[in-house]
Amino acid sequence: MDNAALVEGPASDIDPAQLHAALVQAFADYLIGPFDMPLAQWPHFLARQCIDLSLSRVILRDNDVLAFAFVAPRAAMGVWRLAAMGAVPAARGTGAAQRLLNDLIQRAAHAGMTAVELEVFAQNTRALRLYESHGFQALHDLHGYHAQPWSQAPLSLPSPTSGAFAPLALEEAYAWIAQAQLTGLNDLPLQVTPPVLAANPLQLQAWKLGRALLVFTLPDEVKVQILSLIDRNPAQHDAYQLALQLRSSFPERACFVHELQRSDVGGDALARAGFECQALHQLLMRRSIT
Repeated sequence: MDNAALVEGPASDIDPAQLHAALVQAFADYLIGPFDMPLAQWPHFLARQCIDLSLSRVILRDNDVLAFAFVAPRAAMGVWRLAAMGAVPAARGTGAAQRLLNDLIQRAAHAGMTAVELEVFAQNTRALRLYESHGFQALHDLHGYHAQPWSQAPLSLPSPTSGAFAPLALEEAYAWIAQAQLTGLNDLPLQVTPPVLAANPLQLQAWKLGRALLVFTLPDEVKVQILSLIDRNPAQHDAYQLALQLRSSFPERACFVHELQRSDVGGDALARAGFECQALHQLLMRRSIT
């Protein structure tokens, strides 16, 4: 492939169908399976990933999208998040990914950002080597958890030391998370924070107990999905009680968490509540810009 014929430009200038097709091709052999998303859901994907196409870039050859780097700005934190980066099979090995990554770091610095961040599966060694070679360092492991239906749920749960849990309006829950970010938890993955939660089309519920908050949804008839679990207390007593209450409230459903849960703000509580930590996990990585 003639690299001189490669042209870089804003993703906002590209037809959505082209961007969608490039994403599907690039992730056809993804570590956790192909990215099978219909074109009709493309706007929802952008919203849930908080992607700004004007900040995102593509590499073109003869008007065909060969590679892309989608950016989700976290302006309040002074961070740009690399929401997704990939290349179609024909463009792999051309240096397109390195070119886009270097460009992202340079533009973030020019925009006054203090860091660039991303999530990558720890088992994706090729991508991990690329990011490490560009100065990204792992901040946290992000685990997924799964619990089978609670066929023998206890008749009563231990009394929480922080009082009874309380349902919380989503606006209050989002404000609580935002405050937590401002007062110490400034490196939560974007997906467990208000911008992404608010873009979720499903009906969400929030519970609060003491210093812990749980946001979850019922995506179908048989599962419960935890979208955000945060405990400000390192002991995670309140998160543990919320996890038990969730399983007890829906004993006929399996419960799961995607690979976005930090162990130190809720993951350890899930494990104590009978959730199995999944081996496949992500790393939250960040590169400082000086």
